[in-house]
Amino acid sequence: MNRAVALAAPVAAAETRFAVPGMHCAGCMAKVEHGLMAVPGIHAARVNLTSRQVAIAHDAGLGDAEIGEAIREIGFDATPVREDRIDAADAADTRELVRALAVAGFAAMNVMLLSVSIWSGAEGATRALFHWLSSLIALPAIAYAGRPFFRSAWRALRHGRTNMDVPIAIGVTITAAISLYETVIGGAHAWFESALMLLFFLLVGRTLDALMRRRVGDGVAALARQSAAGAHVLEADGGSRWVEAGELKPGMRMQVAAGERLAADGHVLTGSSMIDASLLTGESAPVPVAPGGEVHAGTLNLATPIVVEVIATSDRSALAEISRLMQAADQSRSRYVRIADRAARLYAPVVHALALASFAGWMIAGSDWHQALLIGVAVLIITCPCALGLAVPVAHVVATGALMRRGVLVKQDSAIERLADADRVAFDKTGTLTLGRPVARGLEALGEEDRRVVLALASVSRHSLSVAIRKTLEARGLRPAALQSFEEQAGRGVAGFHHCCEVALERPVKAHDTPAVAFMREGRQVALITFADTLRPDAREAVDALADLGLCGTIVSGDSRAAVRPIAAALGMTAQTGARPEDKHAALQRLRHTGSHVLMVGDGINDGPALAAAHVSMAPGSASDVGQNTADFVFLGDSLDALPFTVRTARATMRVVRQNFALAIGYNALAIPLAIAGYVTPLVAAVAMSLSSLIVVANSLRLRMVK
Repeated sequence: MNRAVALAAPVAAAETRFAVPGMHCAGCMAKVEHGLMAVPGIHAARVNLTSRQVAIAHDAGLGDAEIGEAIREIGFDATPVREDRIDAADAADTRELVRALAVAGFAAMNVMLLSVSIWSGAEGATRALFHWLSSLIALPAIAYAGRPFFRSAWRALRHGRTNMDVPIAIGVTITAAISLYETVIGGAHAWFESALMLLFFLLVGRTLDALMRRRVGDGVAALARQSAAGAHVLEADGGSRWVEAGELKPGMRMQVAAGERLAADGHVLTGSSMIDASLLTGESAPVPVAPGGEVHAGTLNLATPIVVEVIATSDRSALAEISRLMQAADQSRSRYVRIADRAARLYAPVVHALALASFAGWMIAGSDWHQALLIGVAVLIITCPCALGLAVPVAHVVATGALMRRGVLVKQDSAIERLADADRVAFDKTGTLTLGRPVARGLEALGEEDRRVVLALASVSRHSLSVAIRKTLEARGLRPAALQSFEEQAGRGVAGFHHCCEVALERPVKAHDTPAVAFMREGRQVALITFADTLRPDAREAVDALADLGLCGTIVSGDSRAAVRPIAAALGMTAQTGARPEDKHAALQRLRHTGSHVLMVGDGINDGPALAAAHVSMAPGSASDVGQNTADFVFLGDSLDALPFTVRTARATMRVVRQNFALAIGYNALAIPLAIAGYVTPLVAAVAMSLSSLIVVANSLRLRMVK
């Protein structure tokens, strides 16, 4: 949800990010970006509305204080981004909204109960008592629950601008004030419930929005957890000391024990081992490394200790680059949210003008100020955009529930809208189109005793291929043979003795296109065990269903061509192979620049930048933390049939959203003239506003019936 504003200017010497929590719509984005572009020394401003931050490219001489003051002059509070402070501030804001929502909801229910008695015909002292009780409940609740809107409206007015919160604050304040006046003079009507209902509905949307925003950084945070905190660095005298990851410098020598993650990129100086590099390549099979080989931060040393010479600082590592790509990924705003933003920019001045014109018109027509003010308040209330505001989120909530019942979790508030626009799908292979669990083949050629020996050798090792052999044979009810002795050698295999005969599982002498292990007896190859990843159930049917929906598919994988080609042929798709994280990210960007709306389906850490850069993204439940946190959708289970179902649900949801917009606009077209003409009291306006919201909700509930 980023948008860049950049003019021809000298290259900036620095870039700083500021948190701007007061941004809520496209109008806010435009004010911040264009306002900053007018500040001398600032060359570009880029707003990320999802995280409510702005990245500013500027001259090195322009400090945080000057930039912060410039943003405040535009009308927004701003602080330089410090992740721990931002997280704490976001958590505090969310807690405040939840408390305000609870107060507004509790107070609205109690005032509505009191109002029922008044509507039922209570008169005299009884009616006055209920009005006073309502005021004692409502006024403190309005003052507390309305703070987010009152603060926002005051900041806007103080800087000479308006926003959507200004008419809300005015309407709530006037409604509460005139209701209190009616209570004091013993009037027949008070409208405390109208103000509380208005706040409650608006706080529901604001709270859900805040909760969704807090998830934005989860993918990057999960990625950061894959990096080691530091490393043991060897000194010239042979000793070692612990050095934090951020303090590692090129030329230092890290000692990496088996089972440890690397804290920086480097070259192996001494030792041979097996490295789990799946976070970069997506390949489940460990990679052998030897002196001179390159290794990367975040990868896991599986077998034996190695010494690595650091070649890049932690902030320049491949893992850090993945994090930067994910943070910089540009996700477009959905057109329906843009429509709502444009409507929001028009809402405040139009509603103010209508209410003021109604008040002035009735005063000119000879009405007393009390009646004219009631009509003006009725116009403010009846034009409350609750139905319009609910048009998108309530449809999303119902669709989210329908998807959840089918094992699909929705993680981004605008993901359903973006998925409805998707016209192309890009798949990772390992763990996405396939189950990511290698299956051993060729064991049938062995006799039972040999299979028991193979099982015994495989049980010694934690290598992923050994685990696959063990699971396959154990599933057939075999028990391992007894070995007299055994030994595992990193990068070579497992060897032992069975009945005084040397046996081994080791790498074949001849290279193969697919992973393979040779079963050896007395130095002679007895059998070649190959491995293949299996397609997910219904993969072909799901790909065909997506094609019927207009989404042509392609594979973008870090695996080798030999490993990807059979899968692509089986599914009838084109494929890009050997793609590193930055290659996948670039491929998605190229597709976007051609006008395609790409659905990316991936599971690994290496898919993180591509998942973030795609128009919309999905990950299986077996995905890494980074994949699950970055993706917009997560589907559970092994079958891929969740993909076409989710696309169909998203498109049905957007049809309902369009219908909801039509219903909300139709309501306003009918209700506003009646309110201006004086046929609607504030109480009737509140009821009509609520009824329009209920109609939108009822229409959205039809999404529960999507097949």
